[in-house]
Amino acid sequence: MKHLLYLIIACSLFACSSEPVPKPVGYFRIDLPKKQYQIIDSIPFPFRFELPQYGAVNLKRTAEDERFLNIDFAKYGARIHLSYLKIDSNLPNLLEDSRTLVYKHIEKAQDISENRVHNSKKRVFGIYYSLDGNTASGSQFYLTDSTSHFLRGALYFSVAPNFDSIAPVQAFIKKDIEQFIGSFEWTK
Repeated sequence: MKHLLYLIIACSLFACSSEPVPKPVGYFRIDLPKKQYQIIDSIPFPFRFELPQYGAVNLKRTAEDERFLNIDFAKYGARIHLSYLKIDSNLPNLLEDSRTLVYKHIEKAQDISENRVHNSKKRVFGIYYSLDGNTASGSQFYLTDSTSHFLRGALYFSVAPNFDSIAPVQAFIKKDIEQFIGSFEWTK
């Protein structure tokens, strides 16, 4: 009995080490706001769309290149990079360039799904690409009227891609991109 008591005391002493036990990796909780959209049509581009109130249009462009427009989600470190081009018998090249830029992520993507955009009434056609996995971009798309206008967009985060940590925000913003595409129309 005495030996058993010594054994229990010895085990207790060795079990209480001075080294801290590391906590498992965790992520901060992200509170996502309710979605409320506003129409954006006061930009120097021939289109309009709906934008969530927590997004902001960023028109930082250079005098040499006025094709770019960004939609910033500053609170989440996310940005949708948009580039607008006029079509001048180069639509096949623009379509292939867009597809190439999406499929550069094939090594890291677990899945790339393509969803056609077809709205004859508004003359908006394109493809929305949803990329799953540790890709640098989780969503990309292009929209065109197939004769005069072409718009390409890509969602990026200002952090290293870690699908587990950005997945909730990425899914949240993907719904905003779907709203953007659904509300999008050419104005000229």
